[in-house]
Amino acid sequence: MKVVTVEQMGELEAATEAQGTSTDTLMQNAGLAVAQRARSLLGEMKGEHVCVLIGPGNNGGDGLVAAHHLNDWGARIHIFLCGPRPTGDPLLQVLVDLAVDVNEVSNEGDNDVLKRSLGSATLVVDAVLGTGRSRTLEGAIRVGLEMVQAAKKRRSELLILSVDVPSGLDADTGACDSATPWADLTVSLGFPKVGHFSFPGAAKVGRLEIAEIGIPNHLAADIPLDVASPAFVRSILPPRHINANKGTFGRVMVVAGSANYIGAAFFACAGAVRSGAGLVTLAAPKSLVPLIATQLPEATFLPLEETKWGVSKGVDSAKQVHQALGTYDTLLVGCGMGQEAQTSEMVRHLLTSMPSSLTPRIVVDADGLNILAKAPNWWQRLHENAVITPHPGEMRRLADTSLEDVQADRLKAARAAAATWRKTVLLKGAYSIIVAPEGQAVINPFANPALATAGTGDVLSGIVAGLLAQGLSPFHAATAAAYVHGAAGEIVRSELGDAGAAASDLLLAIPKAIKDLKTA
Repeated sequence: MKVVTVEQMGELEAATEAQGTSTDTLMQNAGLAVAQRARSLLGEMKGEHVCVLIGPGNNGGDGLVAAHHLNDWGARIHIFLCGPRPTGDPLLQVLVDLAVDVNEVSNEGDNDVLKRSLGSATLVVDAVLGTGRSRTLEGAIRVGLEMVQAAKKRRSELLILSVDVPSGLDADTGACDSATPWADLTVSLGFPKVGHFSFPGAAKVGRLEIAEIGIPNHLAADIPLDVASPAFVRSILPPRHINANKGTFGRVMVVAGSANYIGAAFFACAGAVRSGAGLVTLAAPKSLVPLIATQLPEATFLPLEETKWGVSKGVDSAKQVHQALGTYDTLLVGCGMGQEAQTSEMVRHLLTSMPSSLTPRIVVDADGLNILAKAPNWWQRLHENAVITPHPGEMRRLADTSLEDVQADRLKAARAAAATWRKTVLLKGAYSIIVAPEGQAVINPFANPALATAGTGDVLSGIVAGLLAQGLSPFHAATAAAYVHGAAGEIVRSELGDAGAAASDLLLAIPKAIKDLKTA
């Protein structure tokens, strides 16, 4: 599904109107969709007390249409205007004619009616501000929204449904005001917006649902940003033919591990195995191999010469890998390698001085990225079929920028990096972003604190490598891997909760997530 900016949404609405669908029709469709989502939250509407906060613009119009439907379905509706509506507003007048209670939020008064209404309401519909021009929340708007926040703190069972975005959330950047409500459900109209997946505002969106309002999908076909969907990921997963053998599903060489980070090598290899790769080989300092082999009997091993315990032997070790690499489809480098001088020399030679006869698809993660970041113009000497998988700190170093700049606009940072480096970039984090060198981008729809623990990133890199080995393009492999990793995390969270889950818990969930996708 396409993800749009505010400007793009305006263009889509204008194009829809040019094809004969009026703005009023879009608003009527939007209001009905919001009302239907409210009914799905509450079930039987008869007698339910719903408090509707209305703003001065089109978002308020959507809320008034929704209020009309909810009133018709038997709910007790209380309207609170947080700003002046247009003179003679027919959407408001029809509710007045139906004797629906309509009040104004005061910037100076005590607003006792609103306080009493919030004290007994089951649901608040936030239809104050939508995706229009971002503004500071002030006056009656701020008063009304702060009263909603206070009521939610007093009554956690009070449900909040926001129309398009929680009021005050910037739909392009995710920036938001302190008075922006914490929605339980946000109903996005037409298409999801970039700000729904951008923090800090993304934390206030709650569950996100997309409402069809009459904008033809083909009008958005050229928008280069999608949110990964189960149907799309299912369509790109590699086939598993009945007459296959291990060679069918590709060979992965993983160069990983060091004295301090033995587990990272295990998790990277296990991620590749669990993604369906036919053969996984770990190239690691030879003293580490016996330790890992007992935990990873499915893998084969390439013991690397060492300068000391757990540290590979620079260029000599890189040449060992080069000599073995001819029969492998994918090379994953970096997980838990550390940054010793000899290790850094090995990684640089391995990746930037690869013989022209070797053309594996490449995944670079973790210390592999940190080592490359110190080499000027590293991207010019790395194959274009590489996938780069930084977390924000690694992206900061690779792009020679600040962490604040990366996090302020993750999509912009990932797009700029992919275009400059001519590599597929998977920028990790809540709502990971995958960008192809040509600019096509996908947002991964998962944000899961259960995955905020050591080793889960190594598992993800292993999945990317495994899917590359099975024939997916770099962009598709990164997209599918991020989705499968996120879906596996949801399985773990549903079974164990979001605290205390470990990277090892993900491993068995990976094939379950793939199975769920294929059987959906």
